[in-house]
Amino acid sequence: MNFAARLAAARSGRADVDEIGGLANLALDEGEEESVLPLVMAAANRSGSARLWQWTGLLHRGLDDHAAALAAFEEAVRLAPGDASIAHGHARVAYEAGLDAVALFETAERSGPPSSDVLIGLAAARWATGRGNEAEAALDSILMQVPMWIAGHVQLAQLRALMGRAEEAYASLERALVQAPKSLPLWRALFNLHLEGENYAELAEAILRAEAAGVPGPEVADYAAICAAECGDGDRADQLFEALPSQAMRQSTRIWFVRHLLRTRRFAQVGPLIDVEIEAGGARREAIWPYADLLWRLTDDRRADWLSGNPALVRAFDLSDRLPPLAQLAEYLRSLHIARGEYLDQSVRGGTQTDGPLFCRVDPMARALRASVTEAVKAYIAALPETDPEHPLLAMRRDRRVRFAGSWSVRLHHGGFHANHVHPQGWISSALYVALPKRQRGDRADAGWFKLGEPQAALGLNMPPTQLVEPIPGRLVLFPSWLWHGTQPFSDGERLTVAFDVAPPR
Repeated sequence: MNFAARLAAARSGRADVDEIGGLANLALDEGEEESVLPLVMAAANRSGSARLWQWTGLLHRGLDDHAAALAAFEEAVRLAPGDASIAHGHARVAYEAGLDAVALFETAERSGPPSSDVLIGLAAARWATGRGNEAEAALDSILMQVPMWIAGHVQLAQLRALMGRAEEAYASLERALVQAPKSLPLWRALFNLHLEGENYAELAEAILRAEAAGVPGPEVADYAAICAAECGDGDRADQLFEALPSQAMRQSTRIWFVRHLLRTRRFAQVGPLIDVEIEAGGARREAIWPYADLLWRLTDDRRADWLSGNPALVRAFDLSDRLPPLAQLAEYLRSLHIARGEYLDQSVRGGTQTDGPLFCRVDPMARALRASVTEAVKAYIAALPETDPEHPLLAMRRDRRVRFAGSWSVRLHHGGFHANHVHPQGWISSALYVALPKRQRGDRADAGWFKLGEPQAALGLNMPPTQLVEPIPGRLVLFPSWLWHGTQPFSDGERLTVAFDVAPPR
């Protein structure tokens, strides 16, 4: 039964508690929360079902209304205080809302069998409330007992990096590998952390150690090919990519092969591969757009103008009269920057990034900030060129509410910048300037400016930006998430911004 049929059945009064829960679950999948929320809330009130109050909370969360979600989960907890999934949902919503959720996660931990998601959420909640040392110790203790908990290793690595101890990020994995030197999942977790952090020399060394420990060469061949390509050993990369069996050339590896061909300027060879990825649709199509843009610009393909050449795809908005007072907003954001180091897998260089979804916080400053940028996003979408079913930005429907796939603040200092990157999880991305450093004597004219269209330096393509945008306090820049972007370094001072990704509409 499809969503419309289930909704009709529920409205007719023929649905029981389980069927209404199934309808709520389907609504979350299809972005139809608003259409079922009144019905689910009414059924929850009538039945006194803790499960329906849980679904009510999840629907509010899906609409980014965390205050209402908290109230619904509190009622669910009152009705079913020992339910593990309700306790976990309550804790997760409180954490996302910017509240102290440590005690709630501890309750969820006691309510059921060991859960990776609960333990990772508890670590994040402890970190958010200034208890990073406690979070680190707890994760490390568990990993000593359960060394194959891959998600725990990754969380601990990120936590140590944020604590300013990136040199210790991989310690738990290395310890586990002493106990299980042939464990492919452990080695792959280590490889992925090095890959996401662009630590290609460390990746090469780790691959050699894995093979020396007895891991068969074919099991690490995909990483060896990627590493050779990113380290500039083109001939070896050619041999390794060519030797990969077809099943090893999964989507992520295909992207690295495309990067290798672009880097070595074999445009005639890479073109058909990119076309195949576009025709495949789905996640493969979405992941290839940044590289298609580069190829088409390099080869003067007319599709470059179609994809990224329309000036309406990048717009700047002055929100200075709609935002909270910028000085107050800056102080608020600074209070959230508790990290001392950088994420292992993010674009920040010389600064920090906040943890947790900024726009889900329930405090007045975050709500006012979210309301201001939401109106700008609506204006951006309304002014987009006509719908194009083949275009990654223009194909999307425009009759849905604005949803955010992520939101955060970045604080750069002393020459900090963003390395060029893209946002694969977003539809529309952003940069909102809150505080900027004073220009220093000797600064270049575009110091700190936002740049679009310039690829990662590691690709070696030497392509200049297609557009530079001057940062001004209160200015919001919106652009397609698949468009390469970064910032020029500045020499000194503080650069404080807010960024977010608008989720693809469903």
